[in-house]
Amino acid sequence: MEAQVTHGPIAATQVLSGSLRDVILALLLLVVALCVVLAGWAGWFVARDRAVILNQLWGGAVVEAFVLVQGVVAVVQGANGAGAADPLLFWGYYATTLVILPVAAAWAFAERTKWSSVVLLVASLTVAFLEWRMWQIWTGA
Repeated sequence: MEAQVTHGPIAATQVLSGSLRDVILALLLLVVALCVVLAGWAGWFVARDRAVILNQLWGGAVVEAFVLVQGVVAVVQGANGAGAADPLLFWGYYATTLVILPVAAAWAFAERTKWSSVVLLVASLTVAFLEWRMWQIWTGA
């Protein structure tokens, strides 16, 4: 972000875009960290041959909430003209990210064996990967 102070709507949009980009990066890092923690927790349950517990599903809900916040920030930044380099691909990845954890939670809730923990582990790592991919698409990398 630039330290230069200028006036007018274009300058305000540039500052806003830079700060929102930082927010998107912070949210991305937070979601990835939460996914890794959730995956580690699920992995621990796999190693102990245990099924998913309700607290783990609540952990997935927390991740999902931050993904929703990330989407709101992406919409605001896109409305300011500083959206993803490939919007169609970005929103496709975003929609997939939104679906993965709820489907995994429903599956894990229905499957009451250690395989429910495997499902949550794979879903958490998938969301973490999709987040990094969305960042690459957002920045045009």
